[in-house]
Amino acid sequence: MKQIPFDFDLRPALGGEDFLVSPSNADAVQWVERWPDWPGPVLAIVAPEGAGKTHLANVFQAQSGARLVRVDDLRSQRADGVLAGATALVLEDVETFLDAGMAEELLHLYNLAREDDVKILMTATRPPSRWTITLKDLSSRLKTAPVAEISPPDDALITALIVKQFADRQLSVDPDVLTYMLARMDRSFSAVRNLIQAIDEHALAHKRAITVPVVRGVLENHKQQEMEA
Repeated sequence: MKQIPFDFDLRPALGGEDFLVSPSNADAVQWVERWPDWPGPVLAIVAPEGAGKTHLANVFQAQSGARLVRVDDLRSQRADGVLAGATALVLEDVETFLDAGMAEELLHLYNLAREDDVKILMTATRPPSRWTITLKDLSSRLKTAPVAEISPPDDALITALIVKQFADRQLSVDPDVLTYMLARMDRSFSAVRNLIQAIDEHALAHKRAITVPVVRGVLENHKQQEMEA
């Protein structure tokens, strides 16, 4: 594979082999790396869909041994149950907890976590100041939590992800293929993963090298499937 130039230092974060650090996510990564030295019990990771907040939450789980808590977990086990023996917690898409009427239990969880010095990583698409929280005590607490934003992946990061995921599959591609993909694909981590898998499967099935025409055909097939869905 030809060398692709980048204007920043790419590195895996926290042992996450395919989580690459760039200016778009560096602040969030630095906050996660500071665990457990956070100023309070909660860190909010905020990012649009597909920008990598779930991926970073997974890296945090591997680093800290954090327990993933779902709405049903909090409803059935309550705050003291999900906290029992936990080193840290992850609550993804926190607004779904609020929509499910779990504000009181979230407040209880926040207070217990502060007492037990357990840290909670929350993810959302919007910062806490924009969450619909009718419980004032919970609102005031969450609004004081540090917020780390992940911006949509820039060209350099998307290119690095493409290069790495092709390399992970032991596939070689030329820069013109990368340029073609960047100009036409959706800009998200999930889109990179899904597209490269489809390209790999197509190339294997037809015993072809990965070229611009191959990528064009896969992209056109994806668009056709979306139109028919």
